[in-house]
Amino acid sequence: MATKQSADANNQDNTDDTESPSVGPFIRAQRELANLSLRQLSSMADISNAYLSQIERGLHQPSIRVLKNVGEALGVDPETLMTRAGLFRRATEGVKTVVSVEEAVEADPHLTNEEKQALITVYRSYMAAK
Repeated sequence: MATKQSADANNQDNTDDTESPSVGPFIRAQRELANLSLRQLSSMADISNAYLSQIERGLHQPSIRVLKNVGEALGVDPETLMTRAGLFRRATEGVKTVVSVEEAVEADPHLTNEEKQALITVYRSYMAAK
């Protein structure tokens, strides 16, 4: 127990909770959406599965190299992960930009045209029911 407490204390010193509370859960969500096991993603990102597990649980602040590798393995822009980790600030941060749901779907480079059309159709049906 003393070892875990001292390890937790060390992690708190290295992690700024105000900057990076969401990078670990975000990585986990993206991994689950990609239907990848922890072991599969860790292999693809060239990191240990124990370390990836700790990142996902918010116990470690990953380095830029790790975020880059994880982002590439997941097909997520590493800039997104770095921003969530508090390592990078977008130039537009603090500027509120209103984008419609349809514009956001159309702008997503990870979706095929058929997927975009399906999502927009579902969204419109929900909005019509209101």
